[in-house]
Amino acid sequence: MLDELGPTFVKFGQLLSTRPDIVPPDIVEELVRLQDDVSPFDFSIVDQVIREDLGLTIVRAFESFDAEPLASASIGQVHSARLPGGRKVVVKVQRPDAARRIGQDIELLLQFAELLEGRLEIGFSLVELVREFARTINRELDYVLEARNAARFSANFADDDSVRIPALFTRYCSSRILTMERIEGPTLNDPAIMALPLEERKVLAETISACWFRQILHHGFVHADPHPANIVYLGEGRIGLLDFGMVSVLRADDLEEGTKLFLRVMRSDIPGIKRSLKRLGMQWHPAVDEAVTQAIEDSFSRYFGVSVKNVDVRTLLHQVIELVYSLRLRLPSRFLALDKAVLTLEGVVNRLYPDINLFEIAGRYTGELKWGLVDPRRVPTRLQRYAAEYAQIFSEYPLQVYDVLNELRDGEVEIKFRHTGLEGMIHRLDVIANRVVVALVSIALGVTGMAVAVTVDGGPQVGGLSLWGIPGLVAALIFGVWLIYAIIRSGRL
Repeated sequence: MLDELGPTFVKFGQLLSTRPDIVPPDIVEELVRLQDDVSPFDFSIVDQVIREDLGLTIVRAFESFDAEPLASASIGQVHSARLPGGRKVVVKVQRPDAARRIGQDIELLLQFAELLEGRLEIGFSLVELVREFARTINRELDYVLEARNAARFSANFADDDSVRIPALFTRYCSSRILTMERIEGPTLNDPAIMALPLEERKVLAETISACWFRQILHHGFVHADPHPANIVYLGEGRIGLLDFGMVSVLRADDLEEGTKLFLRVMRSDIPGIKRSLKRLGMQWHPAVDEAVTQAIEDSFSRYFGVSVKNVDVRTLLHQVIELVYSLRLRLPSRFLALDKAVLTLEGVVNRLYPDINLFEIAGRYTGELKWGLVDPRRVPTRLQRYAAEYAQIFSEYPLQVYDVLNELRDGEVEIKFRHTGLEGMIHRLDVIANRVVVALVSIALGVTGMAVAVTVDGGPQVGGLSLWGIPGLVAALIFGVWLIYAIIRSGRL
């Protein structure tokens, strides 16, 4: 359905696929399959964008330029070309109206989210979700940022012959144009890949897995869109990467804590697992702490004490996603794209070689990280980082105390109180209060009626008592009988 609404909504669906904390696992799997594929725009528009951004016509800027695009998506399309001198390149050109159209669609999504905000009890903010999408897609609209990402990947893999990053030609780049070296070879969605011998596909799957685990566990800078069209097979187990618009950036602490989490799962260390999850940014209310403990035991008990060779990565990933969703754990934004990348990667390599064990490959890098945790040479760096963090925290304390004192002085301090489980007590107090009121009214009517009967001399009388006091006495009798009946009926006499 999303692909029928238009490319922006396809992109929004792709964002939702990175949110297992708010989207059910079965829907996440469907959203991961969404493909951003739309009809190409006219070649005259390509020429217009190149003239506006590079100040050159296509004829002057390139030795040759194919009018038929290699691929087309919602933001732009890719053409094959040759630079002066014959160097083969691919040129990504952004649709001139892409920013405007996407902005309009985002505004529509935002209005819809604001309309539903507060009307649905879903545990997260729809408005914030749309704003997160706006931030993500605006980064994809900036090809200068993508060029920087490509340059960083090139530096990270400069010493790895198995991974090739296309060269960047900055003279032919702008915020709407990206020109990179053309890497020759079939992408992983080419039928020829599955026709390769099984052993060759095994080597290819291992190369891809090692490439991404190196990004995650060493670089902390991850290509977040590893679908088959973005990976080129160069032969002999070597690969080339394409499309650097979506990345996930991890902190140094994330790598260390992720390694600790991995080891704690293997050691059945439930308190340690919870500490790692919290240090990685996952938070939950203390009231559900026992539920979190039980959920962790249920999800990971089969892996406690098990060798990594016997860990089924697909099952583990699904259990993690179900755990996050069932407990409504909010994931830090830096992990959202990473989650999608790992899910997509797992599907890609399992298609190539179903018997691959990703944990064995990850173990090559987690082993190095594990020794890094106790490496004496890293202690000074770690102490320096912690000292800077604590210095920042302590430097803010005087300002925080000053703000609190100002609020106390101005009478602006608010104390919020939320009761839990007091509904029964409140109901009981209401019943008691109502009965006290009825009893007081009954007594008042009885006393008033008796006073009237005794003191009034005129009018009809019986036995020296005025009949004008009878209504008050009757009303008092009715209230009294009703009160006694209610108490007996409640069983609390």
